[in-house]
Amino acid sequence: MAKAVQKIKLSPSRDIPFSKLVLSQNNVRRLKAGISIEDLAEDIARRSLLQSLNVRPVLDGEGQETGMFEVPAGGRRYRALELLVTQKRLAKTAPVPCIVSDMCSEVTAEEDSLAENVHRVALHPLDQFRAFQALREQRRSEEDIAAIFFVSLNVVKQRLRLAAVSPKLLDVYADDGISLEQLMAFSVTNDHARQEQVWENVSKSGYDEPYQIRRLLTERAVRGSDKRVRFVGLAAYEAAGGKVLRDLFEEDDGGWLEDVTLLERLVAEKLRTEAETIAAEGWKWIEVTAASFPYGHDHGLRRLEADPVALSTEEQARFDALQAEYDALQTRFEDADELPDEVDARLGELEQALEAFNDRPVIFEPDQMARAGVFVGIDPEGRLSVDRGYVRPEDEAPAAACEGERGTSASLNEGQEPGASVQRTTISLAGESSETDEDGEDAARPLPDRLITELTAHRTLALRDALAENPAIAFQAVLHNFVLTAFYRYGSSGSCLEIGLRTPTFPAQAPGLRESASAKAVEARHESWKARLPKSENDVWDALTVLDGAAQASLFAHCASFAVNAVHEPANRYNQGRVSAHGVGSRLGQADVLARAVGLDMVQSGWRPTVDNYLGRVTKPRILEAVREARGESSAQLIDHLKKTDMAKEAERLLDGSGWLPELLRLVDATAAPVEQEAEAGPLPEFLANAGQEDGGDGDAEPQLDAAE
Repeated sequence: MAKAVQKIKLSPSRDIPFSKLVLSQNNVRRLKAGISIEDLAEDIARRSLLQSLNVRPVLDGEGQETGMFEVPAGGRRYRALELLVTQKRLAKTAPVPCIVSDMCSEVTAEEDSLAENVHRVALHPLDQFRAFQALREQRRSEEDIAAIFFVSLNVVKQRLRLAAVSPKLLDVYADDGISLEQLMAFSVTNDHARQEQVWENVSKSGYDEPYQIRRLLTERAVRGSDKRVRFVGLAAYEAAGGKVLRDLFEEDDGGWLEDVTLLERLVAEKLRTEAETIAAEGWKWIEVTAASFPYGHDHGLRRLEADPVALSTEEQARFDALQAEYDALQTRFEDADELPDEVDARLGELEQALEAFNDRPVIFEPDQMARAGVFVGIDPEGRLSVDRGYVRPEDEAPAAACEGERGTSASLNEGQEPGASVQRTTISLAGESSETDEDGEDAARPLPDRLITELTAHRTLALRDALAENPAIAFQAVLHNFVLTAFYRYGSSGSCLEIGLRTPTFPAQAPGLRESASAKAVEARHESWKARLPKSENDVWDALTVLDGAAQASLFAHCASFAVNAVHEPANRYNQGRVSAHGVGSRLGQADVLARAVGLDMVQSGWRPTVDNYLGRVTKPRILEAVREARGESSAQLIDHLKKTDMAKEAERLLDGSGWLPELLRLVDATAAPVEQEAEAGPLPEFLANAGQEDGGDGDAEPQLDAAE
């Protein structure tokens, strides 16, 4: 006969007046942890008691119940209730929900206290993030949430920011695939697509430290501490519609400005305004730059000598008084080992005041200014920097002219209206992207380093795909690499095949790279092989053994293709960086050899010029040259009058289907010149027919603006 299972009997619950409860000395909690008793009391006052107390009857010396109950589990709740009673917010006889343990049980009070704390599972941080988010969606303010849970407002903002990270990454975090520190780094931007793109990169490369994730997410932005930001002002940038990335978990020096184009436009506009104000002084030329002027920019120029503006009687008296006080303090404390704080502070104030007198403006003669110029820029602190009075060699007046220069200047001014300008100041804005001035840009100007990197990233991916389709070439390429390593010291560092096997990551995320035909082909091939290979790495050797020669060769080529690195990287010629100029050049030369061997065709790989990946990133002469090569001179003339933006859009339409490639993407030994196709490109849209045409010349009173590199 089967033995009956002993049924479990749960401890009864009952309401016990608070005055009948006492704190047990068997409670295992001794150290403070979690929120304070005061905060817990406020929470109980707001939402009542959520969890019953665990109590045991108090017995007298004869083992009889006294009517009192001790609390071995729930001591912090007891103390919070005690505080409410003391504050007269809770009656002494208020009933308290309790679970009464059997005194005859073998389980001790210490066990009850320990079990309540040990068996409790802490809330997963992600559940807390999402709970805060749910409250926010219920239209609770961040301040209310902070008050409800007794945390700071910044903590609430941080939790909400973490809950707003890409759901895909939150799922990875829930499965312990991402650490909390990494998730914090991803929260620096709200762009889910960008977050997922960076995660895919770093999870494969192993470069997944939080600081590396932040760097990748902000590589296209400008630091809030940048001198350009200080010059314009963060408020002006945000007022113009610019967005700022903020890091709520680390010091971010003002964040990162996402819209670099907007920032540069605001900087150029403010510098232009400042330059036009300075131009009214009568200078011949002004050079303006938002960057630093190169070392030796004033080489060969003569610096004009000028006297500072004379001090008024009141200013001179003020200067003398400050200097006398400064000298007196210096004399009084010259033998002191350490200056008193108030004296040190006063000396600093005096030094600043005296420096202001010394830095007062200087006076140049009008005839000097008519031949000289000014350098205008931004100093490291973000302040306007104006350096006046430089004469170029070609502007030096002959000796005879110098002797009578003042009289000549006076005679020229005779009969002119007061305030009339004798000459227009030429203002050169370095690096300005001006529609008017861009027509004069040199079409042969080197492409930007970032654009070269992006184009060669496309080429690298296509080359990987092509190599994987050519097992024989892949074998030869790897053998070549091995020979270099074995027989030529340091030879393998010049190869484009990075055998390890290590898959190089792309330092820049080129537009459309992930969606390209090459990327899809590589991914499809990888998934196909992944499905054929065993799940356990211990079974891989046996699985490879049963493959025939063709299958092994195909798998070998696929794996070898991941080592291809044909990406251009900016390098210092003196090897003062991660890569050297020689190493990059050697790598790209080897990439050309490999591309010729596999017959790489970027057109067949799916690359075509668009506004995003090329045309919108180069100068107008380069756009016209591309159309001229692909479609002929007549097609180039159709768009040569357009503004840059419209020209790039129309060029994309004209080049579609032409097979034209930038020089970087062509086979190096390609001997066949592009065939000029005088195809019917079709007329421009009507709204573009007259776009970009000149509206007429400027008046003489306006400064003449010349863009300069």
